[in-house]
Amino acid sequence: MNITVISLATIPSDIANSIQTMKSSQALSQLGNDVTLLVPGHEQGSAWPVLARQYGLTSPFRVVWLRPLPIMPRLLFMARAVWQARTAGADLVYTRLPQAAVLALLLGLPVVMEIHAPPTGTFGPLWYKLFTRLPGQKRVISITQALLNVLKRDFGIVFKPGESVVGPNGVDFDRFEGLPDPQEARRKLDLPEALTVICTGHLYAGRGVDLFVELAQAIPDVKFLWVGGRPKDVESWKTRMSEMGINNIAFTGFIPNIELPLYQAAADILLMPYGRVITGSSGGNSSEYCSPMKMFDYLAAGRAIVTSDLPVFHEVLNEKNAVFCPPDDVPSWIAAVRDLLGDSARREALSLQARQDSLKYSWTERAGRALDDFPKD
Repeated sequence: MNITVISLATIPSDIANSIQTMKSSQALSQLGNDVTLLVPGHEQGSAWPVLARQYGLTSPFRVVWLRPLPIMPRLLFMARAVWQARTAGADLVYTRLPQAAVLALLLGLPVVMEIHAPPTGTFGPLWYKLFTRLPGQKRVISITQALLNVLKRDFGIVFKPGESVVGPNGVDFDRFEGLPDPQEARRKLDLPEALTVICTGHLYAGRGVDLFVELAQAIPDVKFLWVGGRPKDVESWKTRMSEMGINNIAFTGFIPNIELPLYQAAADILLMPYGRVITGSSGGNSSEYCSPMKMFDYLAAGRAIVTSDLPVFHEVLNEKNAVFCPPDDVPSWIAAVRDLLGDSARREALSLQARQDSLKYSWTERAGRALDDFPKD
């Protein structure tokens, strides 16, 4: 099938939207489809090897940059992209942009629309409702059931039977095969040999860096490592750690996605210390409906996970593959991490179950769920 993926993501970039777009596009390609990703901007020498390293990709697909226009750049980009999909003979438009989805339906193209957040602003809900009401072959893939519930509760947006599926974010299993044990992974990364607690991701508000620091202070004989973050944020936290005299915590800054599995393998415990309010690169609060990509990486890495007890995480995690703590209860986190570090048998049991459960969440399985029996003849 000839699939055109339309995204406003900046390629290349370290933003989650950008990573998720590239992983989804690769998965569609790995299923045997002819995939072209259309994004705004300029190529800037972004050859496939550069993209493959940044995003941890193994299967190439076409990426086409459409130069932005000075007037109404977002809407005109989407109109140009949809028109290009039609003229190129696309069998399907795949997008997370409701405007592009609506335009594609109006041109008679089958559409799969990913939804990662509720609509915003005055016109956002209108685009979603227009998508639900237009005729044509269409499907929605939502990252969580909780998000579909929010759409129904807050906006009265309900999809017909068969028009929506739940597809959490996923993982590339081949990148997690044959990972070394924590000690060997630390040796390969030239990390200190000691019990190690790791969190990967950006340092945005609500991602738990304050809690991470409090844990490091409370458990000084354990190494804490935060993998990721923008240079400005990383330098700010390094300065604060120095001023506070905390010497068992380190920040790596940005690490190419292709290298993340080894860092995650270097952990005895992987943390998801989210707050009750979780912001992204563009703000907002996704704590009710989010599906963090690192959650699936953590499962595939086969390490013990300690996570904030947010209801939406229970769509994937459970008491057999993770330890839950209230987001704002620091003593509970300290006790949970200490207890788990002192119980290697429990860590091993959680690790084995996490790895087993991760098998349900490959990017290709997710893409297959979106395309299953769609479009229908």
